Amino acid sequence: MPFGISKAGAKSLIKNLKVGAALMLACSSVAACTTPDPTVYSGLASASQLQPNSEDKTGRVPYRYQTKVNWSQYNRIIVDPVAVYNGPDNQFGKVLEKDKAFLANYMQVQFTEKLKTRFAVVSTPAPATLRLHLTLTGAKATTAVLGTVTRIDVAGGLYNTVQAVRGREGSMTGSVNYAVEIYDAASNRLLSSYVTKQYPNAMNIGASFTAMDASMVGIRKGADALRAELK
Repeated sequence: MPFGISKAGAKSLIKNLKVGAALMLACSSVAACTTPDPTVYSGLASASQLQPNSEDKTGRVPYRYQTKVNWSQYNRIIVDPVAVYNGPDNQFGKVLEKDKAFLANYMQVQFTEKLKTRFAVVSTPAPATLRLHLTLTGAKATTAVLGTVTRIDVAGGLYNTVQAVRGREGSMTGSVNYAVEIYDAASNRLLSSYVTKQYPNAMNIGASFTAMDASMVGIRKGADALRAELK
């Protein structure tokens, strides 16, 4: 065989090329490989205030409400228990109830841990205190086997490399959608809210091994992003 490739190696390469080509064709419509983008979920308390976010070029935060606020005046935060959204416009697809509960608990822990590096986490409303309300609104599990294969086969790797450069979602991998609502705890005035979709880098093979890995990475990225925003 040319280039020192054995018959078995050539067959494997051809097989991977076929898988990748099929993936590229299936993903040409995008919907086959990605989760729907977040919407203005009708059951959110801040739904009527959310507006299209013209400043977001990534598609991760398509709707937002923001007041002028000096975050540095706050040094304490209440983190409400994460709610799992059950409205008819939820975006969980085939995600099981136990996985929703797992992700909600994971989100509670991750956001609390990240924010405690900036705020004192408290349970009682008081001046200089924020209240964070998180709502898990959707998720997509990584497709077993294909999620990993499409990062190492030739055509799938090419597709995901392009997606990684663009900062976009990879093929056959999971993601998480959720809403963030931030209040002044003392007055209960809404200061900021947004809906977001988070997912791993498209070439993150480590986030493709189990069904919920990618959603967990998305949650961690989202917690980091909020911590940076509230600096």
